Amino acid sequence: MNARILDRLMSAVLALAISSVGAAAHAAQPIAVDRIVAVVNKDVITERELNERLRVTLANLKRQGVTPPSDEVLKKQLLDRMITDEVQLQFAVDSGIRVDDAQLDAAMNRIAEQNKMTLEQLKEALSKDGIPFAKFREDIRKEILMDRVRESEVDNKIVISDAEVDNYLSLQAKTKGQGTEYQLQNIVIAVPEQASPEEVSSKQARAQAALKELQSGKSFAEVAAAYSNANNAMQGGQLGWREGSRLPDIYLNAISKLEKGQFTGVLKTPNGFHIVLVADKRQQGGEVMVEQTHAHHILIKTNEAVSETDAKARLMAIKERLDNGGNFEELARLHSEDASANNGGDLGWLNQGDTVPEFEKAMNGLKPGEISGPVRSQFGWHLIRVDERRQQDVSGEKARLEARQALRSRKSDEQYDNWVRQLRDQAFVELRLEDQ
Repeated sequence: MNARILDRLMSAVLALAISSVGAAAHAAQPIAVDRIVAVVNKDVITERELNERLRVTLANLKRQGVTPPSDEVLKKQLLDRMITDEVQLQFAVDSGIRVDDAQLDAAMNRIAEQNKMTLEQLKEALSKDGIPFAKFREDIRKEILMDRVRESEVDNKIVISDAEVDNYLSLQAKTKGQGTEYQLQNIVIAVPEQASPEEVSSKQARAQAALKELQSGKSFAEVAAAYSNANNAMQGGQLGWREGSRLPDIYLNAISKLEKGQFTGVLKTPNGFHIVLVADKRQQGGEVMVEQTHAHHILIKTNEAVSETDAKARLMAIKERLDNGGNFEELARLHSEDASANNGGDLGWLNQGDTVPEFEKAMNGLKPGEISGPVRSQFGWHLIRVDERRQQDVSGEKARLEARQALRSRKSDEQYDNWVRQLRDQAFVELRLEDQ
């Protein structure tokens, strides 16, 4: 699991962990005889599962100070989200996507660290509040599975060309959204892909009803919980801080003239109807100055034939030659086992984070002209020479990187929403919540 996905998982799961702890006192209450409230393809969702999700959600809304809708309304919202999750989990299983115990253990350790606990302390905290650790662990597995599905079916298929980046930057130079970040909340009324005109009209009426509630003075978070069927509905529709350049054009055009605390009317997209609140806004931009280091290195790798001791000894012999006047570039060409050997070990100008931590720490400790002793990294043993340092404005490079990330993020969100909607539309779903 890469760091980006795990970080994204943490933001969702940590809230669930805290909510579960807050709801545990209610979880001990007895539940009536279980029944099926939804059939999703080959599996079912039970009333016990729905009630458990309801208790967790109510505790979370209470902690946020949000007045929840009625249990009846909230149950429908939650059941819809559970169905959407279930079709993705079934797709993961059918596609052979798995999360093994070692990967799950790593994620659990990360959650404990994020909560400033050891894993044993996390287990004790969950146990104290009546939350079975095994169930919590399996909930995390499901979250990771859904992220893996998104990665394989959406994120890995997105390609951003240089031409797209150039065009994007050109357009952004002309928009008022450039350099502005918005803290947003949204309400989404999703519309099925093959919806009939009557169904589209019904969804639009629901969006207008939500807008009327907002205009009457109800809080955005409360209306989001009651009306939105987006993943973030029970978090008040929170989207967090977003650069204007990373927003869909329909959002950016609608909010660019709004002040803090104002919300849009009903916006229509291919996925449904949206209402967006500008919770806050701030300006970004200007020069981005970073310290860069120009360095050379010589690398001796370790493998089955070359032990750690042998590699280090070879490097010490090279270091001795350098101390006695040897030419670094010539010795790098002769002995270095890195791709930079042909260039005399020249690594060019390096930014912070361009190299592995062990290499960077040793490099940062050198003055221009100095050569390190043997430095161990995951690649082998290095000798490092620092040539010079400079302060460099990388705002142009940063702008291109952010443009590429913004395009990827926008495409990912749009394509993921479309993919999930299609997967849901293709599923067999039978609702039994109203059955007695």
